[in-house]
Amino acid sequence: MKKEIISSKQAVMMILMFMIGSTLVIGGSSTAKQDAGIAIFLSICMAFPIFFIYARLLQLFPNKNLFDIIEQVFGKFIGKIMIVLFSWYFFHLGALVLRNITEFVQIVSFPETPQFFVAFCIGILLIYMIYSGLEVLGRFIEFILPIILVVIISTIAISLGKSNVTNLKPMLYNGWQPILKTSFLLLTFPFAETIIFTTIFDSLPAKTNPYKIYFLSLLMGGFLLLVIALRNILVLGTSNIFNHYFPTYSAVLVISIGKFLERIEIIVSIVFILSSFVKTNLCLLGASIGFSKIFHFDDYRQITAPLCFLMLMLSFILYHSVMEIFEWLEIYPYYAIFFQVILPVLLLIVAEIKTRLSMTKKGSPS
Repeated sequence: MKKEIISSKQAVMMILMFMIGSTLVIGGSSTAKQDAGIAIFLSICMAFPIFFIYARLLQLFPNKNLFDIIEQVFGKFIGKIMIVLFSWYFFHLGALVLRNITEFVQIVSFPETPQFFVAFCIGILLIYMIYSGLEVLGRFIEFILPIILVVIISTIAISLGKSNVTNLKPMLYNGWQPILKTSFLLLTFPFAETIIFTTIFDSLPAKTNPYKIYFLSLLMGGFLLLVIALRNILVLGTSNIFNHYFPTYSAVLVISIGKFLERIEIIVSIVFILSSFVKTNLCLLGASIGFSKIFHFDDYRQITAPLCFLMLMLSFILYHSVMEIFEWLEIYPYYAIFFQVILPVLLLIVAEIKTRLSMTKKGSPS
């Protein structure tokens, strides 16, 4: 299979769009109430060492993806077990995001349309995009992300007139526990989910600095999520945020400029769907690469279509209602941390030891 290449700029934009994906739809910072800004800042700080681990793995093994690294470090038997675990996580994450999209579309736009029809249409687009290749996805994101950022920034600017600064008070009223709990959630959703990019960053040009890509993306994505969370609190207030399934969407509903600029939420809905679609696409891509490694397919595209429809089916048995999505958010951090932190730390420790032993042997006299 011909090696696909994406630029460093496209890599940064991919991570940024991935991070704002379903986080824009269902939020995640409302538990901290008016202290959401503090929680997001802490989660960004906690994400730095995690991103360092991901970047270090890519630096130790240039031109190799996560699954190649695992096999080289742990060998075929243990390596295959770890590849199965990571592939499952990416597959499961894709199903979770896909369900978020279909719930959002049904609740805010097409309440009478079956979710299966919406999911099926998205599934066809996912397969088409992955069959088109990573380079096409990179160019698509490079084109669409600036438009999405303009829409987000514009809605934030327009909503300033509806803001109430008193909604941010009193700070630390509920103590540090809800702040730390929210920070942990935000670390695992969305920041540490970027472990998935270790599966495709072997497509970066030689001598690319993975630290720069990861850290720049973290700062940009973290700042954007911080500003959006603060806007939601300023416009809706902490009590109202809890009454809405999709607080970011609800905050935009109140925006209008006279009689000539209304129903901005339609544009914002498209932004939500596009960003979540890209996130699902990357999850399916990572899962396809992993499972193709397990089953020895030469091209990951050979397994994409059946995997996509299995992901679609899984998305429908995950929850019985939208309320269960938010109940799952309480459990998700403890589930995801195993794949996002524990396994990568174990992989890095063994990789560092093997690398140092290899260097020692090369440096010793024969």
